Amino acid sequence: MAFKRILLKLSGEALAGDKGFGIEPPVLDRLASEIAEVHNTGMEIGLVIGGGNLFRGVAASAHGMDRVSADYMGMLATVMNALAVQDALERVGVMTRVMSAISMNEICEPFITRRAKRHLEKHRLVVFACGTGNPYFTTDTAAALRAKEIGADVILKATKVDGVYDKDPVKSTDAVMYDSITFIEALKQQLHVMDATAISLCMEEEIPIRVFNLTVPGNIPRVAAGEEIGTLVTN
Repeated sequence: MAFKRILLKLSGEALAGDKGFGIEPPVLDRLASEIAEVHNTGMEIGLVIGGGNLFRGVAASAHGMDRVSADYMGMLATVMNALAVQDALERVGVMTRVMSAISMNEICEPFITRRAKRHLEKHRLVVFACGTGNPYFTTDTAAALRAKEIGADVILKATKVDGVYDKDPVKSTDAVMYDSITFIEALKQQLHVMDATAISLCMEEEIPIRVFNLTVPGNIPRVAAGEEIGTLVTN
């Protein structure tokens, strides 16, 4: 195994497939089978998933909604995604626990660092929901924070592009992808690998980030196995 313990960061939009909204069962099943393949190697996996396929707090606040209320609604969206991922994973034989930064004991466990580590040691996959539990912080920041708390070797950030580019590859045909880049350069160039708070935390705690394309079938197992796919962000 390339790593003993990883933090996998999935965008909520990934679950929506080409539709852009909601959860597409075929996409969810493919992701679950790939994650199960990694889990079956013995690797310990923590997973943070966004909620952008159901609700995006920043977008709502831009249209006049109170930012705090909008962010809490976004956190609830991550819980729905987490429960969907849990169901898909358990259907392929992966013991999964959902831990929430906001108490909702009827449907998931409260996040406690020592308990999360114990689940991982018992080879249970842990899905971390509700971000950090605080408004104004993204699920990118939650991923960086949880990675540090559980002692993950790396953050694997799954996106819809092949890696980190010097400019938006959707808008610019001459965009160049980096094989690797430092945290400082990512911050200076505002490359939006993750938000600035998440990158700063990873830089300070020396947690490398591997950014790769989630839409390519088989990429999750390949990246987890240590293949140099996408872009590596380190010190």
